[in-house]
Amino acid sequence: MDILHTIFLALLQGITEFLPVSSSAHLILPKDILGWPDQGLAFDVAVHVGTLSAVMLYFRKDIIALTRDWALSLPFVNNVASQSVSIDPNNARLAWGVILATVPAALLGLLGGDFIEAHLRSSLVIACTTIVFGLALLWADKTSQCAKNLTHLTLKAALIIGIAQALALIPGTSRSGITITAALFLGFTREDSARFSFLLSIPIILLSGGYMSLKLIGSAGIDWVAMGVGMVVSGISAYLCIHYFLVAISKMGMLPFVIYRLLLGGALLLMVFV
Repeated sequence: MDILHTIFLALLQGITEFLPVSSSAHLILPKDILGWPDQGLAFDVAVHVGTLSAVMLYFRKDIIALTRDWALSLPFVNNVASQSVSIDPNNARLAWGVILATVPAALLGLLGGDFIEAHLRSSLVIACTTIVFGLALLWADKTSQCAKNLTHLTLKAALIIGIAQALALIPGTSRSGITITAALFLGFTREDSARFSFLLSIPIILLSGGYMSLKLIGSAGIDWVAMGVGMVVSGISAYLCIHYFLVAISKMGMLPFVIYRLLLGGALLLMVFV
């Protein structure tokens, strides 16, 4: 890839990774419309590292607190430290919720990832899921009471959101979109729905990035310049996207993103049938 292709695709990945608009739907457009070559596995790994770095940097204080209180919630550690260290039960429960919600997607990816890759990556599937789950997001946003924050998160609610996240393995669904939709249906505020979705992205990106890295072992002809540029550009754009998305949804809600998904899905259907 030349440098312009690299920058454009990294921006596209960084921006769409955390917006409820489906990154997979966007990444097929340059290839199908402009005839660009596939970016390759090495580049995918690089942009995943960039987006992972962005979300971990943005939520670094949360991650430190959640990790600390999760560790203190373990029976052995708790018995040793209980006399000198206090634990925030809300942080511990949230951390356990993130772990539990990761399990369904990890299992489906392990057991059904090859089938999805082989049979569900068509433009028609992506167009349909982009539209259907966009409408589901609108329904959730309009009907949710938006009264709960993450201190109300139960392990049952976390598991429901995790099962929804597993559906995002189907291209076009949008991992952030489906998890935010599920959280809204459960009555959480837009901001906390998005925050939990972003925290959930950390183990999922780690798992998918690690899996792709294993497949990359022994590969030759890696374009290290493209990987470096992709990692930096995707990281910066993802960090800014997280910040401004959290600001925007409190004022605008999800309607602009739903409208965009409907337009994008419609454009993909035109590509398929015209």
